[in-house]
Amino acid sequence: MLEILTKLRRKSWNENNLVLSPGDQIKVWQKTARRVKWPLLTQAQQPQILQDDAVTLEKQGWLGPLLFHGFGDDGRGNSDQVHSGDLAWRRIKGRHRKTWRCEYADFNRPDDMRLRPEAPRRPKGFYWAYMHPGEEFKNTTIIQFRKALSQGVTGLAAEGLQLLAVTHPHLADLMEQEKYPFMALADYDVAPHGFNDFFESPQLFKSRGVVGMGVGNVDGTYPRFAIPRLFPIGWC
Repeated sequence: MLEILTKLRRKSWNENNLVLSPGDQIKVWQKTARRVKWPLLTQAQQPQILQDDAVTLEKQGWLGPLLFHGFGDDGRGNSDQVHSGDLAWRRIKGRHRKTWRCEYADFNRPDDMRLRPEAPRRPKGFYWAYMHPGEEFKNTTIIQFRKALSQGVTGLAAEGLQLLAVTHPHLADLMEQEKYPFMALADYDVAPHGFNDFFESPQLFKSRGVVGMGVGNVDGTYPRFAIPRLFPIGWC
């Protein structure tokens, strides 16, 4: 269904358009990689999607297409989402003046932070996806959200961090202005006490000038945090 190459023409972001054009996203990724010396594993290509499918997704509130990159290797030929998230968080710290991170949301504790076992593996290199902000899930637990996911749709992992770190840092400012919801990263699992007790997931927000990453219990509800969904293009 997603095999026809289409250059989707969208204007660069302004107050009425949250998403950069695919071409602009590619340029931002290339510029960022040169600046911070990230090893990009593949060349970014324009997204392949039928125009009718793109129109349908956008009418349903999906944002995109959005460009992400999988770094590292999980030992099975896929990218390492913990490593990918770590690189993105480091970039967030360099890009935003004030940051805060809960001690449990630590990408340097790979035994205590992971891509949830049921989540689709992310490819190495660049990949495209649509994202739905997920405001309808503000009063839903992560566990309930995961159970309700339809086939081919998943939650966010490193993608949420890369949005704020690379292509769409303006989303953080919109969060602070209450024009865009805080985000829960439902495809990550966190074991806060280090005993394989994976019962929390990370949450991204900006408040009082601080871009933060906290954690929330997967059985709890957090009305200020939406739970975005990700619709992969051609890799899942």
